[in-house]
Amino acid sequence: MLKPNYSEFSLEAGTEEAGRGCLCGPVVAAAVILPKDFIHPFLNDSKQLSEKRREELRPFIEENAIAFGVSFVWQDEVDEINVLQASITGMHRSIDALKIIPEFIIVDGNKFRDYNEIPHQTIVKGDAKYLSIAAASVLAKTYRDEYMAKIHQEFPMYNWKKNKGYPTKEHRNAIREFGANIHHRKTFRLLPEQLKLKG
Repeated sequence: MLKPNYSEFSLEAGTEEAGRGCLCGPVVAAAVILPKDFIHPFLNDSKQLSEKRREELRPFIEENAIAFGVSFVWQDEVDEINVLQASITGMHRSIDALKIIPEFIIVDGNKFRDYNEIPHQTIVKGDAKYLSIAAASVLAKTYRDEYMAKIHQEFPMYNWKKNKGYPTKEHRNAIREFGANIHHRKTFRLLPEQLKLKG
């Protein structure tokens, strides 16, 4: 059972990102403040849910949350500031997008920067422990997947609709065959052989 709150505050925001381990596309972050009585039978860490379940949950979360915010950190910025900083920056921007200022922030993972002097707590595997982080993980994942399906239409050879930009064998084979494009992250090791010496 996921817990409703970590702190004693009623306006506690959970935040999470998606796409950190991808070879292309944005890092997408979300922040969610849920009411105390929020309940849904299958809300869990988005990685534990099927795509269909996540798609069902997204409108339910958006309609029933006290507030939610989503932000995109595009691949050029990910290259510029590195993926960890992009994740934290994205989480900050998604909190910026909340229509209500939270009193406390819980963060999935173990790294965060102070946000406007609001107290926070990092929680490893927080998306499998707290409802608001799980809800944020669902929003971040569904918004990102939707975007990857959209750019898939322009570049179907990479099959982003299916692999979502993760380093699957199929994705890497497509990079070998067609090269990288504008959506790929330039600082990422797109292919395992990139770091091997020729000769």
